[in-house]
Amino acid sequence: MNETINLRLESIIKKFPMREGSGEFTAVDNVSLAIQKGQFITLLGPSGCGKTTTLRLIAGFESPTSGKIFLSGKDITSQPPNQRDMTMVFQSYALFPHMSVYDNVSYGLKIKRLPNNDIQQKVRATLDLMGLGALANRRPNQLSGGQQQRVALARALVMEPEVLLFDEPLSNLDAKLRVQMRSEIHQLQRRLNITSVYVTHDQDEAMALSDQIVVMNAGKIEQIGEPEAIYRYPATRFVADFIGRANFYETVVEGLEDGHAVVKLFEQPFRIALQQVRFSPGERVTVMMRPEAIHLTNDPALKQVKIESAMYLGSEVEYTVRFDDRVWTVADTDPRAGRAFREGAVAGMTVVESALHLLKVT
Repeated sequence: MNETINLRLESIIKKFPMREGSGEFTAVDNVSLAIQKGQFITLLGPSGCGKTTTLRLIAGFESPTSGKIFLSGKDITSQPPNQRDMTMVFQSYALFPHMSVYDNVSYGLKIKRLPNNDIQQKVRATLDLMGLGALANRRPNQLSGGQQQRVALARALVMEPEVLLFDEPLSNLDAKLRVQMRSEIHQLQRRLNITSVYVTHDQDEAMALSDQIVVMNAGKIEQIGEPEAIYRYPATRFVADFIGRANFYETVVEGLEDGHAVVKLFEQPFRIALQQVRFSPGERVTVMMRPEAIHLTNDPALKQVKIESAMYLGSEVEYTVRFDDRVWTVADTDPRAGRAFREGAVAGMTVVESALHLLKVT
């Protein structure tokens, strides 16, 4: 991957007037971001966190209240959308219903007044790349949802943009097709090495597609990192709770030993490796446990928990168990026949020490 910074946001703030006319609402609050050439970055967060507004600011559909946006070192903050070397794939596909697939994909090139031979060559190559060559003469209403999404992607790619923007492009597809399309987008982006900014509220999508995930909350960036780092070492309780599932347990740091914090969990000492955040002896902390870090067994010598619910999901069994007057979520990711526990049963519980993570109490 080229280490050149392709797209940069500097201290972006975007405020909108309140509907009642009393004051302003800050949708994007001092966001700074540097995206390398060829990187796939996902803006992830709940509804209203500012991710879509940030994407619209990058595209030029909105203007920042303050701050600057740079593309390949050039200040494009005041440039209109049609002068930015970017294209967007929309949630609604935004295809022209009266035009054929070919005409939809060629539309942007015709607006740029490219020679007809160049247009035909580029469109045919892009349709073939997307597996749409045989559908060139069909209209959008003659296509499946997945095929329409491919046309929308082809229309963006044919422009050979410097940056490709995605606004929740898979949210209208069914679950199976969504997984298939995210795989296709992932492979295509890797092959073409296009800098991409993707907006979604779907954690699985973000984890599968991204080089880096930008988790947003209330207009601010909570954490930026690779998918594995975001999942295993969340910076805040919000990130831990939003990415995947998590159990939380408040306790106190008993001591520090060789880059580890010693804490008591279920009345037993655990040594938890410290990441970049530092803690002090006596400090109150939150221990994060992913459901797959808790194991259930038939060993009567272990802490006993009661199975309150068991949901078989195919690739895993998700349990809700009660221990110490609290409810915990447990995931058995290898649910072989004969191993599963039934609701109401009692099981022994162990915790994988190396999978635990410490968070500051806020």
